[in-house]
Amino acid sequence: MNSNFIIVVGGEPNSIFSEIYIKSLNKIKVKKPLILITSKKIFKLQMKKLNFKKKIKTINYKNLNKYKLDNNSINLIDIKCEQKIAFDSISNKSNSFIKNSFNLAFKILKKEKITKFINGPISKKNFLGKRYIGMTEYISKKFLKKKTCMLIYNKNLSVCPITTHLPLKQVHKKVNKKKIEESVYLIKNFYNKYFKKNPKICILGLNPHCESILKVNEDEKIIKPLVKKLNKININIEGPYPADTAFLKNNRKKFDVIIGMYHDQVLTPIKTLFEYDAINITLGLPFLRLSPDHGPNEKMIGKNLSNPLSLIKAIKFLDNN
Repeated sequence: MNSNFIIVVGGEPNSIFSEIYIKSLNKIKVKKPLILITSKKIFKLQMKKLNFKKKIKTINYKNLNKYKLDNNSINLIDIKCEQKIAFDSISNKSNSFIKNSFNLAFKILKKEKITKFINGPISKKNFLGKRYIGMTEYISKKFLKKKTCMLIYNKNLSVCPITTHLPLKQVHKKVNKKKIEESVYLIKNFYNKYFKKNPKICILGLNPHCESILKVNEDEKIIKPLVKKLNKININIEGPYPADTAFLKNNRKKFDVIIGMYHDQVLTPIKTLFEYDAINITLGLPFLRLSPDHGPNEKMIGKNLSNPLSLIKAIKFLDNN
């Protein structure tokens, strides 16, 4: 496997990614060469708009191993884009460009057996539409992986939503023992491999206070029996815990990971606690896929005011692992 390169897809061209990417390279020293897949034309227009100066080295994806790369310049694989201005409003006009960027990245990952991948943010509504509920599912499908999960990682506390970008009214239909157990094993294996530890896991109930006025209580029927089963095979997991108290200081400090049943149940508190100091990792792929834990942030594009911390954390993680 080629662990020398980190492949980066810029994602939505009308986002803050170009800004935080250059800021990241200016702030940290990265040993592994970063290879950015985006439009050279658009990237140069955005650099001019943001008043950034950085040398761009255009490379041919067919001969990556012939280059002696470092991060003193931006190593860029050019993808053609029809956009003529630095920043435009987000729309489906970018879809073809984004799709081509990802397809080439996936081709390189497979061909070169590269194990480190970062993608910039995209607009789920415009790029994914109703075909996929999120990028976790989109990338998983491209690599024919059914057992994957989203981990929002911070060294002090990480979270995992069992369901990702589902409307709330659909969540209870997707909460099942199989999906929860798969996610627990992926988390355990990730912590075993990269941190040499058996993680302490907290699992939240679906219902307020883990109680339900309905006949079916998922916390009693699904989660409690599964926790007992996993405890018997040396999985360090507790729960179900009520979501409204799990993140209190004296409770959360007992755990490495908190698993929730739906997106905002765990994403809201983790972002409140750590803001940009977290990264999105897809577990279960044949490579490490990371992304900054935020979206395109259309309101901030072109202002040179965006915080690059989440991308810096993603780059550092892949550079060190």
